[in-house]
Amino acid sequence: MAATGHSAHASKPAKARRTRRTGRRDPLAVTMLKKDHREVQDWFDEYEQLDKEGEKLALFRKIALALKVHTRIEEEIFYPAERGEVEDDMLDEAYVEHDGAKKLIAEIEAMQPGDEFYDAKVKVLGEYIKHHVKEEEQPGGLFAQAKKGDEDLEAMGERLKARKEELMAEMGGAAKAKSAH
Repeated sequence: MAATGHSAHASKPAKARRTRRTGRRDPLAVTMLKKDHREVQDWFDEYEQLDKEGEKLALFRKIALALKVHTRIEEEIFYPAERGEVEDDMLDEAYVEHDGAKKLIAEIEAMQPGDEFYDAKVKVLGEYIKHHVKEEEQPGGLFAQAKKGDEDLEAMGERLKARKEELMAEMGGAAKAKSAH
């Protein structure tokens, strides 16, 4: 009997796997911020595999630039627009987490890959960012609350994208000039 039930089940067309997500895609602002999160998380994973100091330094500079730009666009555009749309405590924590990350980035930038605690600080920064991303992306988190609010997250996405491009050109150029010295 179990075999017949099993074969009858197997002949049914496979249903699309249901997840917590609805069929709708995230609005541009959320999509863009999540894409930044994935990119940086991948780089932290890649960093763990590196042995050469030059490669570590180059990759950390990419991570640092991406995080500086990301925190700026969130703090200049996303967070202020979401004040009143999401829980104040959640936004306040996000600002404080950004501040902690910026301080750690500055400490790491003042060091060289061969220095004591360099790799440990990069690892801790990665864990810190992972925690922050989880806070923003979890069900009921910052992004979920923002999507339920009145803010036009498509239009905001365009503003975030434009500001990110500006900052990447400005700060990326500065980082290149700095590494040439």
